[in-house]
Amino acid sequence: QVQLVESGGGSVQAGSSLRLSCVASGYTYSLPYMGWFRQALGKEREGLARINLFGDNTWYAASVKGRFTISRDKDKNTLYLQMDSLLPEDTATYYCAAVGSGVYFPPPLTDQKAWDYWGQGTRVTVSS
Repeated sequence: QVQLVESGGGSVQAGSSLRLSCVASGYTYSLPYMGWFRQALGKEREGLARINLFGDNTWYAASVKGRFTISRDKDKNTLYLQMDSLLPEDTATYYCAAVGSGVYFPPPLTDQKAWDYWGQGTRVTVSS
């Protein structure tokens, strides 16, 4: 069973940076796609960024493009989200997600059901 564990959240001032990490374990095959989502209080979960196995194909939501960078270290089984120029509206719980083997097309970030595995989330609070 694949397990995803996020870390790196915290409370920061607007304009600051944070780097989130997500360590994957419990599997012997490569996870072809991984992604980051977030959910603010009272709002639906939002897909932010997606990356393929080799890290050469990424996609970002308009709300974070140019400020957030997704990356992964295949050897360390770790996914990252570098968040720069943070805004108060970035306050949310951030989740990483992954799809299992056999997925050959990028899973849509707008369809949570397309993602097989989820972490427990890490909280990010940005104050003005």
